[in-house]
Amino acid sequence: MMNNKKTILIAEDEENILSFLSRGLQDYGYQTSTFSNGNDAWEYVKDIKPSLLLLDIRMPGMTGLELCQKFRERYGFATPVIMLTALGTTDDIVMGLHAGADDYVIKPFKFIEVLARIKSALRRSDIVPIEDLSYHDLHLNSVTHQAIRGNMTVDLSGKEFRLLSYFIQHHEELLSRRQLLKDVWDRDFDTNTNVVDVYVRYIREKIDDKFNKKLIHTVVGLGYTMK
Repeated sequence: MMNNKKTILIAEDEENILSFLSRGLQDYGYQTSTFSNGNDAWEYVKDIKPSLLLLDIRMPGMTGLELCQKFRERYGFATPVIMLTALGTTDDIVMGLHAGADDYVIKPFKFIEVLARIKSALRRSDIVPIEDLSYHDLHLNSVTHQAIRGNMTVDLSGKEFRLLSYFIQHHEELLSRRQLLKDVWDRDFDTNTNVVDVYVRYIREKIDDKFNKKLIHTVVGLGYTMK
């Protein structure tokens, strides 16, 4: 067992899942703050910032999506947010990530899977932010999570920032969808979703569409490259 003072906020309207997660995390040394609806969870985080948020994507009242968006607006992207979703469709996953979530877990799940996602997210959040990155005329600000190209500045979600950073760090390399899932989403398996393609489209809309020179290119049947 670990001796860890980090606090996990869990917002989940199914009482059996809420208690199951809370007990399991406490057994591993985490402190937990539990809520059965988003409204109460929001009142809590307005005054106290936990180490990580674990949110059911669909709850009565304030949903996990709305709570995540409000939390990001108030605190930025330093604190990890993981979404719990029962549907597991690409649309559901993308909605959560676009709201500012760092990761997702599909119900039904095993506790060890949730624990692994939490450990991974907390490990990343403990890393000192990388220096600002640049490639060609594109610049990333690691503090504000903004991309600057020419005279245009755009905001990036946490996952958009991580994906674009990865492209810059591996420019002129061929990056397969499986590699991107593994290194950006921390997934060691094919999720059978097109979430990578969706996010590549998002960042293209933000940093490529208005410029004659495109930076992100599709390599048909293989993946993507930045050049």
